[in-house]
Amino acid sequence: MGRAFEYRKARKMKRWDSMAKTFTKLGKEIAITVKAGGPDPETNPRLRVLVQMAKTANMPKENVERAIKKASSKEQADDYKEIVYEGYGPHGIAIVVETMTNNNTRTVANVRSYFNKYNGSLGTTGCLAFMFERKCVFKVRQKDGVDLEELELELIDFGVDEIFAEEEEIIIYGGFEGYGKIQKYLEEHGFEITSGEFERIPSETKELSEDQMAEIEKLLEKFEEDEDVQNVFHNMRYNDK
Repeated sequence: MGRAFEYRKARKMKRWDSMAKTFTKLGKEIAITVKAGGPDPETNPRLRVLVQMAKTANMPKENVERAIKKASSKEQADDYKEIVYEGYGPHGIAIVVETMTNNNTRTVANVRSYFNKYNGSLGTTGCLAFMFERKCVFKVRQKDGVDLEELELELIDFGVDEIFAEEEEIIIYGGFEGYGKIQKYLEEHGFEITSGEFERIPSETKELSEDQMAEIEKLLEKFEEDEDVQNVFHNMRYNDK
């Protein structure tokens, strides 16, 4: 197994366990996607995946339709922007915070205050780019007769470098730029996509003591409580117990 698998296996930090936060997160992504590619899932592949993700998360259909309609209206649409913040937490742990916000002044002030409160520091844009590799990751439902090695060989030309099974799903990791081609292949070959997202995989991880890890967890939880925050990535290594 490669870096993506090991990182995913070890990553135990809390992830959008609140249904309300999940719906808010998806609603923002839908808004940005509709603005970029239009309101029709048939002609907007990214929106097609988000609609399926909303269905998997049990987001009511009317909520999805309302989000699409609102994003399509020039009068009602929220002007969300994707902004990434990078910095260091205590003990030199690198942290990347992905946000979607309609008020950058508020968001940057909050992010900076969280870093400062927990003995970290907000860095400049791009300062951690060399430490993380951006990947696209798809989850699809298991299908009878699927050989993972054969599927990986089929998808190598689309930038896929790792595939593994996890419970009733197949997890597929590929290069950031390969998202569209991988999605097209999966749809054309009858796979049911339950999720299609982007992750940042650290090139190296850093091991801490339990007390030090607890400090980092407090900071990560603070980020995840913020409604402007979509994802948080870090290079802390968890002990697999």
